[in-house]
Amino acid sequence: MMEFENLKKYILSKPESTLEFPFGEDTSVFKVKNKMFALVGERNNLMMMNLKCDPDEGAALRDIYPAITEGYHMDKKHWISIYFDSSVPENEVLRLIDNSYMLVVSKMTKKDQESILIKI
Repeated sequence: MMEFENLKKYILSKPESTLEFPFGEDTSVFKVKNKMFALVGERNNLMMMNLKCDPDEGAALRDIYPAITEGYHMDKKHWISIYFDSSVPENEVLRLIDNSYMLVVSKMTKKDQESILIKI
């Protein structure tokens, strides 16, 4: 099972990613250029992470993994929640983090996108 410190290290390895605590010290919000792409907290005694996700892919993931749901306290169409109960493979979690990051970057200005993509 993925530990929070490893998850945090991976997320912060993304170019220009930062960690903030706007909802209190028990909820980690990861941003790229001030735009959130991941949120990690705890819900129902499990670590939970919200990620931006393509709506069609999100629907498919919810069919495959019971531990993936519509985004908790987020736009249900564009965000998913992953509950860390060991049922979602680690490589799939990392892929979804990468996707969320790139979805957020893709909505930025060309100048901001270029300043990030040059570092990838």
